[in-house]
Amino acid sequence: MFNLIKKTLLTGIGLTILTKEKVEEVGKELAKKGKLSEKEGKKLVDDLLKRSEQANKELEEKIEDSVRKVVEKLNLASKDDIAKLSQKIEQLEKKR
Repeated sequence: MFNLIKKTLLTGIGLTILTKEKVEEVGKELAKKGKLSEKEGKKLVDDLLKRSEQANKELEEKIEDSVRKVVEKLNLASKDDIAKLSQKIEQLEKKR
């Protein structure tokens, strides 16, 4: 359930996170137009990729934190809680 909520939030945010291919395409296009040298274009691509990856990581961490808080407020049983209850039920059934 946690992953489903997380994926839904990530999808629903609608932020455009640049893919490697898109960043490389932009870098090549700028180099073609003569606005950047090949070396500058590569540096730009690398920088944009690093920033995109970092932004994606930070966003994911914030979403995970928010989802955890929401799940805690809902007071839902965790997998561990259910597993413990199942074990207790099995133990009680064996005692009969």
